[in-house]
Amino acid sequence: MAERSAGRETFVEDLEIIDLFWKRDQQAVSAVCEKYAGYCRRIAGNILGSDEDTEECLNDTWFAAWENIPPERPEHLAAYLGRIARNAALKKVRDAGRAKRGGDCGTVPFDELEDHLLDGTNVEEQAEANELAAAVNRFLEKLKPEQRKIFVRRFWYGDSIDDLAVAFGATQSKIKMTLLRSKKALKDLLVAEGLLQ
Repeated sequence: MAERSAGRETFVEDLEIIDLFWKRDQQAVSAVCEKYAGYCRRIAGNILGSDEDTEECLNDTWFAAWENIPPERPEHLAAYLGRIARNAALKKVRDAGRAKRGGDCGTVPFDELEDHLLDGTNVEEQAEANELAAAVNRFLEKLKPEQRKIFVRRFWYGDSIDDLAVAFGATQSKIKMTLLRSKKALKDLLVAEGLLQ
């Protein structure tokens, strides 16, 4: 095969990076930093809003990858690193809230989704269940492409309503309504499948 598709090349590169981690080769960290720093910075930066905190979060992400690969061997390196960066950023937000002793540390879109869907239960604990993850994936597959992009950009990447309105050439009201309908549809699906009361 003379030519590989871009997706295949990325997969092969990721396997090579994971092999570097398994060999405990320091180049693994350099490789993920070079390839995924922008991606992880966007996720953490949208949650944190601070360059300094975001850079600290990226360092935590690279360290966590180094500590956890091996024994883990992620199937999708980008998603694996993105999840680490997101969780590190959310932890930093929670810690900042605790430090302020209940003060407002800013609203993150994940809290918005949590409040709408789970009536106070912890989204991160619920998300650990494979059934819930599969249900969310089925939900996302059913959305129209634009709705799916808006939903993922809001609740995974943490894009603001303003940024989404600009990106999709829509009003803030339309973006909010799209998100509200999507959240309701997700909640209805989870209730119907017995994953939510």
